[in-house]
Amino acid sequence: MKHAGDNPGTGKQPMSIRVECYAGYRGEETPRCVWMGTKQVEVSKILDRWLAPDHRYFKILGNDNSVYILRHNIASWNWELTFFQECAGLKNLTG
Repeated sequence: MKHAGDNPGTGKQPMSIRVECYAGYRGEETPRCVWMGTKQVEVSKILDRWLAPDHRYFKILGNDNSVYILRHNIASWNWELTFFQECAGLKNLTG
């Protein structure tokens, strides 16, 4: 299990990312693709989503079979990667 931005001695900090979204019929932004530097991860499935007072969170399964938690700052419209876990054995989540 890894937290995004893990650096020895510096603590855990979220990683800034670029997210391409789809706006549904209610205008809510739903992530479809995540860019971390030059790495692109397509969203295979939204596993969970929840709201906090200033943020929206999305737990996603990427096309690389890894799990990511994305945080969207509602005020600034910035996205951050707050959690990452390599999960090659999560095939039961995609069905």
